[in-house]
Amino acid sequence: MNGSTMNILGINAYHGDSSAVLFQNGTLACGVEEERLNRIKHWAGFPALAIQTVLSAAQLSLAEIDHVAISRDPGAHLFDKVLFTFRNRPGFDAIKARLANYRSVQGLGELLASLDRTGGRIRAKIHNAEHHRAHLASAFFCSPFEEAACLTVDGFGDFLSSMSAVGRGNRLEILDSVTFPHSLGIFYSAVTQFLGFPKYGDEYKVMGLAAYGTPRFLPQMRKMVHSVGGGQFELNLDYFIHSSEGVTMSWSGGEPTLGPLWSAMFIEEFGAPREAGSDLTERDRDLAASLQAMYEEVFFDRVNWLQKKTGLKALALAGGCAMNSVANGKIFQKTDFSDVFIQSAAGDAGTALGAALYVRHQVLENPRDFVMEHSYWGPEFGETEMLAAVREALPGFAGTDDSAALVGSAGGGNGRGLFEVRKYKDPDMLCRDTAAAIADGKIVGWYQGRSEWGPRALGNRSILVDPRRLEMKEVLNSRIKRREPFRPFAPSILEERVGDYFEESYPDPFMIKVYPIRAEKQAEIPAVTHHDGTGRLQTVSKKQNPLYWKLIKAFEERTRVPVVLNTSFNENEPIVNTPQEAVACFLRTRMDWLVMGNWVVTRVDGPGGKRVVP
Repeated sequence: MNGSTMNILGINAYHGDSSAVLFQNGTLACGVEEERLNRIKHWAGFPALAIQTVLSAAQLSLAEIDHVAISRDPGAHLFDKVLFTFRNRPGFDAIKARLANYRSVQGLGELLASLDRTGGRIRAKIHNAEHHRAHLASAFFCSPFEEAACLTVDGFGDFLSSMSAVGRGNRLEILDSVTFPHSLGIFYSAVTQFLGFPKYGDEYKVMGLAAYGTPRFLPQMRKMVHSVGGGQFELNLDYFIHSSEGVTMSWSGGEPTLGPLWSAMFIEEFGAPREAGSDLTERDRDLAASLQAMYEEVFFDRVNWLQKKTGLKALALAGGCAMNSVANGKIFQKTDFSDVFIQSAAGDAGTALGAALYVRHQVLENPRDFVMEHSYWGPEFGETEMLAAVREALPGFAGTDDSAALVGSAGGGNGRGLFEVRKYKDPDMLCRDTAAAIADGKIVGWYQGRSEWGPRALGNRSILVDPRRLEMKEVLNSRIKRREPFRPFAPSILEERVGDYFEESYPDPFMIKVYPIRAEKQAEIPAVTHHDGTGRLQTVSKKQNPLYWKLIKAFEERTRVPVVLNTSFNENEPIVNTPQEAVACFLRTRMDWLVMGNWVVTRVDGPGGKRVVP
């Protein structure tokens, strides 16, 4: 079969951030995380809904798939696994959980057959791509580079925590790896747990907290992890229990859980662990800063080794640790790399993409023909679905003409009140009016086009506010997001204006690097300026997202600031997927505007019934 007509389904299953992607005729047709569909954060079971969604987007049945690529290989590094188990004899519960996980991965073929409505007749060949090779493939094979140094760093997967390679054309040449139990991801997760953030995926919170502290505990951190030369690193296993006692894990029934990783040695060094939800202390903030500094010290030792080993100037990076946007923003400053590519789902969700690409190029030897220039690969809903969602929530709205209508809602609590519903025919007017609302201090839910692939809202499933208003940080954290007050927000900026506001002008459409904001601009956009004077930017291209670019341009024309504050459209939940979820989130929080396609819903009654929108 000609590679250009090949259909490849990529799956990440029974691992955090379960997901599915579909490559059709050589390009990415659709990619989505299961959590967006079943509404359970970091879902780690079988991605049944994601598989059905990507097939539906391409109008294919499972019987029409040629290859299925799974981003796990239970047989990989088997000798190392057996030897480790023999030497360390981890707890029975940990072994039992791991064996159950392996059996689930091995049984994916049968589960796939159960999804097929044609009676289980699957002709696809099933491939297992080792976890870190899938990460590397996701980094390099959709990058714009013909040749690059490739690196993955994470907690662990298929018994490794890091792997490096050289990517050339459609091939990956593996250079080295770091074997479990040594892991920068486990080091970061252990300190995150000790700081009272126990949930799977909480590491990004501690990365944000680090900006408020000083790294005075760095000497103690150096006892826990250190570089050993040749790009390798090791943990001092006395500080961790994952190798001696094993770690209890839950990967199959919903949100993943990870048992404690740190040992009593942490208490000897730092005192009692912080209780989840308690007030943060100076010690906690300084521990977070020290953790980030220690991570960067070892991470950049490995990155610099890779650069010198390969002599290359382009880096393709993936793995859960590739979501550490603070470290990513220092790559140009601390290494000799001059180009970096990190795709928008660089964590475990992205291994579904990587597995498909690995099979397409490394296994089947097809030439490369896809570059990921944007993140808008998820599901899309049309005007009919949007209109139905508005009518359901606002039953007094007929929606039969283009005139504005004042209607009451069907919801309770914050959803009660009077709303104006209006349809726009002119996208320029839509953007101008929305930009004016943002400039006037309104909180806008912005729901457009296809959803983003990856954990970031990048202008299609976003909440937008005025970055000039410092108070918006507190308003969003307490009123909309209902989360910790120290959590920062990100700026979306016109791509052509990046150098005017940031000390680094290298574009980043995926909001995955933190750069210093120019000192003279920090007071101009305080709501998106971190405590340490940095910002996690998203560059917005007119080519890749013309409507979002037009909105920010309209905001610039009104305020002379080419930046809006962008955060994900959600409230302590996965980012909204359907129009119904968008309307429900708008109603139960206290957003002022909902812009959904060409439809705009605005709150007319403010506190006390006062009319606030003419």
